[in-house]
Amino acid sequence: MRFSRSLAFFFYVAQALVGASVLVSGAIPPARAQSAPQAPAATTEPLQITTASGAHSFAVEVMRTDEERARGLMFRRFMPADRGMLFDFKTEQPVLMWMKNTYIPLDMIFIARNGTVTHVAANTEPMSERTISSGPPAYAVLEVNAGVAAKIGLKPGDQVKHPLFGR
Repeated sequence: MRFSRSLAFFFYVAQALVGASVLVSGAIPPARAQSAPQAPAATTEPLQITTASGAHSFAVEVMRTDEERARGLMFRRFMPADRGMLFDFKTEQPVLMWMKNTYIPLDMIFIARNGTVTHVAANTEPMSERTISSGPPAYAVLEVNAGVAAKIGLKPGDQVKHPLFGR
């Protein structure tokens, strides 16, 4: 879901459309683009965020490949309250995210290699192409439903526990 997301997403949609023999002259019909196929439901892993208000548990899908990170939560219309999506960038780096083709308003939680929250982008705008910066380099990004960060009192310095951190 880095800025290169649009290119990877184009190839994802193009592969689906070519398989359906719908791709014509390199153009994706607008109606087809809006109903792009969703990936099969992924398995979830437990994740815990510890804030001043206590420990908060989530079940997260982990996006580990470029293709998975590019697709992210695109085209999904709902995410349960106790769910999230964790993007593994495999190294600390500046990260740019966006909400293109993402219908669900989200809180983006940028996390350092050691599991420390470094930045929170709350209530991101659905369907927006505006880039959202990690600020300091991030190792991972956790997306949860908009409002969750405020509800649990999340702030930079809080801790995220998942096998991805502390390896």
